[in-house]
Amino acid sequence: MKAAMRRLVRADPDDRWAAAFGRIAVYSFLVALVTGILLLPFFRPSMTPVVYHGSYRKLDGLPMSRAYQSTLNTSFDVRGGLLIRQVHHWSADLFVAAVCLRLVRVFFRGRFRLPDWLIWVGVLLAGMLAGLSGDILPDDMLSGGSLGVLTGVILSVPVAGTHMATLIFGGPVPGHVIIPRTYWVHIVVLPAVLGALLLLSYRRGRTRAVRVRRADPLLPFTCAALVLLGAVAQINPVWLFGPYQPDSISAGSVPDWYMGFLDGALRIMPGWEVSVGSNLLALDVLIPAVIVPGLFFTLVAAYPLLDGWIAGGRPPRGLLPPRPADPANRIGVGVAGITFYGLLWAAAANDEIAYHLQIPLFTVTWVFRVLVLTGPALAFALTRTICHAVEARRHDEAEHGIETGRIVMTPEGGFTEIRDQAASR
Repeated sequence: MKAAMRRLVRADPDDRWAAAFGRIAVYSFLVALVTGILLLPFFRPSMTPVVYHGSYRKLDGLPMSRAYQSTLNTSFDVRGGLLIRQVHHWSADLFVAAVCLRLVRVFFRGRFRLPDWLIWVGVLLAGMLAGLSGDILPDDMLSGGSLGVLTGVILSVPVAGTHMATLIFGGPVPGHVIIPRTYWVHIVVLPAVLGALLLLSYRRGRTRAVRVRRADPLLPFTCAALVLLGAVAQINPVWLFGPYQPDSISAGSVPDWYMGFLDGALRIMPGWEVSVGSNLLALDVLIPAVIVPGLFFTLVAAYPLLDGWIAGGRPPRGLLPPRPADPANRIGVGVAGITFYGLLWAAAANDEIAYHLQIPLFTVTWVFRVLVLTGPALAFALTRTICHAVEARRHDEAEHGIETGRIVMTPEGGFTEIRDQAASR
């Protein structure tokens, strides 16, 4: 096992930056695993109602679930409990960020390897689910909001949605078993899936053998950064939100950064509903929360198969001449995808934007609707134009030399610029 982990964190896909992001993801996962184990003895995954009498006086005497009570006790009555909780949360966020950066780096360099690309996309999705399931466990108002969004998404699925919700919640929503079930998924199922996928990302023979003579400096750096964040940067202060009430939600509440795109899509989607027979189809939830994310991540996972058609450079079948490669198309598609994701992510704060800029919320919502539809196309066209301009300049410099700014008169009486041919080489 020790040798396998050593090969895992040292595997280099011919890209040191991609490998560094991969190792940061592994180390963040290990920190989350260790801090999660330290939190296990103190958390009670139960929705049994209790009355709180603890150190946080503002909630004294308030009815709440045992899960929320144990979270408060861990934060205020366990020595170092709040630090461990915050390090655990920050490590989950850093894990998803490192995986995203690795995928972006591999994408823009066009170094797709199958099944390596699919494995890391699976790591990203499993990491997002692990973070979402962890956010639900404290049973505070913020986690209840996430649970409410998840419930609406499940119920929006035609035909099977109601049956799925009944199966997951064990009866009427929210029921009394969702936190215990989510708990076991969070501490057993998803860590096992993530560990297996990370181990699968290393394949014997993919890289030359590397003899490790010293420790990786990224390990203590990652651990120190997470501990520092946990000590000085407050995250998920559950005591400020209060216990979950199904008919309420905290003002200005937003999910973790990597789930912001889902919240943003739900906020800007028009309230479309269609009656099919005696059933009501909630398109205002189904499209932004099921269809759009499903298509987006399907295209991300399948992109290596589409790269030959988009970027070119591969000889077609038959007698047709090969089409020249145009990496600008790939870069444009990548920037368009990031723009689409970023706009949805920003739309999750439409209420905060409207409040701070003193703009009507209706106006902000419509601005984001227009930008989400037009922004990716404009980003693709602009990026492709810039890439072609840069490539044309490089070609001109390689052929004629780099401009020096020195103008001389020719024997014929004209003027020409002296170019540095040596520098262009």
